[in-house]
Amino acid sequence: MALISTIRDLHRRRARERRALTLAEGVRLLEEALAAGVMVRGAAIAPGLEATPRGAALKQRLARAGVPLEAVDDDLLGQLADTEHPQGIVAVISPRVWTMVELPVDPRSVVLVLDGVQDPGNVGALARAALGLGASGLVALPGTAELQNPKALRGSMGALFRLPAVTASTEELIGWARGAGVQLWTAAADGRPIGQARRDGPVALVLGNEGAGVRPELVVAAARSVSVPLTGGVESLNVAVAAGILLYEVTRDR
Repeated sequence: MALISTIRDLHRRRARERRALTLAEGVRLLEEALAAGVMVRGAAIAPGLEATPRGAALKQRLARAGVPLEAVDDDLLGQLADTEHPQGIVAVISPRVWTMVELPVDPRSVVLVLDGVQDPGNVGALARAALGLGASGLVALPGTAELQNPKALRGSMGALFRLPAVTASTEELIGWARGAGVQLWTAAADGRPIGQARRDGPVALVLGNEGAGVRPELVVAAARSVSVPLTGGVESLNVAVAAGILLYEVTRDR
């Protein structure tokens, strides 16, 4: 039952940080974890996992890799899971921890920076957009939801297993940007329309939460402020939607 106790414990952020472990649920997310080389430490599995060919294949793959598997009934799995339909599996994984120096930087790089984006589902969606639109990495500043939150991992659809993603302070971000020759661009309602903005080197695109926006020290340090032009009567977009539009425009300008 040690695995079951560990899974219960990892629903708490403090436990995830202390153990350097987190949880992954569902067939698709575990497939993505394995494809990215993420270490799976153990998994609780219910009979429903083998109800589909993909689920059965996943179980066999985990068994062949020597991953400890603990059989549980559907009721217990429902207690361990954070989702309504966990697809018969909840696993303990060791996520990769990246550092600022590992963020790829070249003249074409675009790094997405999240400043106080509190909802883990939004953080996951932002990571998915960043990977899909060609960003080279992601930085989470203070006030942003934990990158290893199980909800963020699910929302990323595996993107957080593959995209270099770092937690950093504001000072660390500014210092890294200056040292690496990366321009900071902030997103703001009164910024220059993104379609008119052109870049001549690597950019770190900073988005704040929908209420407070980007913190003042980043506004001061930024080389440019950009916006998504909206029709009259619309004040803002969901941060993940706005990020998708901004990233599309910035990454295609290469």
